[in-house]
Amino acid sequence: MNIPFCLPENITPEDFLQNYWQKRPLVIRNGLPQIVGLFEPQDIIELAQEEDVTSRLIQTHQTAEGEKWSLKRSPLAAEDFENLPKQWSVLVQNLEQWSPELGALWQAFGYIPQWQRDDIMVSYAPAGGSVGKHYDEYDVFLVQGYGHRRWQFGKWCDPSTEFKPNQPIRIFDDMGELVLDEVMNPGDVLYVPSRMAHYGVSETDGLTFSFGLRYPNAADLLENFCKTLEHHSEVIAGSEFNIPFRLAPHEQPNALLDPKMVKVLKHQLIDLLQNSDQFDEIFTHSVATAVSSRRYDLLQTDNEYYPDEVQGILEEGGWIQQDANVKMLYTENPQRIYVNGEWIDELNEAEQNLLIRIANGDAISWNKLASKAKDQEELELLLDTLCDWLDNGWVILEEAE
Repeated sequence: MNIPFCLPENITPEDFLQNYWQKRPLVIRNGLPQIVGLFEPQDIIELAQEEDVTSRLIQTHQTAEGEKWSLKRSPLAAEDFENLPKQWSVLVQNLEQWSPELGALWQAFGYIPQWQRDDIMVSYAPAGGSVGKHYDEYDVFLVQGYGHRRWQFGKWCDPSTEFKPNQPIRIFDDMGELVLDEVMNPGDVLYVPSRMAHYGVSETDGLTFSFGLRYPNAADLLENFCKTLEHHSEVIAGSEFNIPFRLAPHEQPNALLDPKMVKVLKHQLIDLLQNSDQFDEIFTHSVATAVSSRRYDLLQTDNEYYPDEVQGILEEGGWIQQDANVKMLYTENPQRIYVNGEWIDELNEAEQNLLIRIANGDAISWNKLASKAKDQEELELLLDTLCDWLDNGWVILEEAE
């Protein structure tokens, strides 16, 4: 299924990235009609109770002291959905794990690099249900899949923004001046920049799908960088990293860590990172592993594919494409391919080229596969490799309709 980019007709991807991305919200009416009808509320309630699903049940209780919120995390059971208050919501994470059809809709946001994809979350709430006034530390496209929800957007927030005390979720009362107040209908899309206050309330039974996009934070990058350095200790040993001077004993107390020396070491480290080709390669590797990692493990299946089976489906018009539940990226100079946080370092040139094409969104038909193999032996090897990738859950095999 070829899905066009989700943008208004008068806004190009370049316009969006320059004028809206992380700057201001955007309403895209009927931006993703393909989502309508994929799920109904009962589907989400039942899915939230599955053993391997990550879900949350949020309830709002009206008390004499005001609203009191409660939160229960998975595993959820049928009895959790009995005797609920008037206002409640259930959220399910990583929904593309359970619905390849939904995962395929990531194509609609293909103008943003796939390494920024986090997951697709769904929120179900009856009329009046909400998760409160809040902000997120990531960008998100909110897609109305069922029913109607009213959204209000307000101020920009930051780490100093105060949340309501003694509540299990991060919510606040002060939205600031409203900059948007709209009701979303099925198929409508709303882009929410990171750290913008927003507040959604269901006007009817409704399902809202959140396509979340994240950048790695400094802690993620530093953690991966340190792990990479552990495996490249020879770079440290061979570097010019040393203390260029020694203070005279009388200048400082004997046990004091001289702040001047600390400052010099900091500048040395920054200089090494900026000017060393070896460190460039190590840092690129650490960034690639960080941004290609997923927060949720792949669902293990017992599927097993065989070359004859795959060839038959491809010859009948089927195709191979990336599983939307998998993150793939590659680097240049040196060329390396990463899948779900792992460097795939045992690929020959033909396999590398094929996986890069798949990562870039190409659907591999039999004609494309056969045309890229230099002989029958290489074609058979590529079929074997595709079976391994199918077994690993990296790609999916679609049959012709």
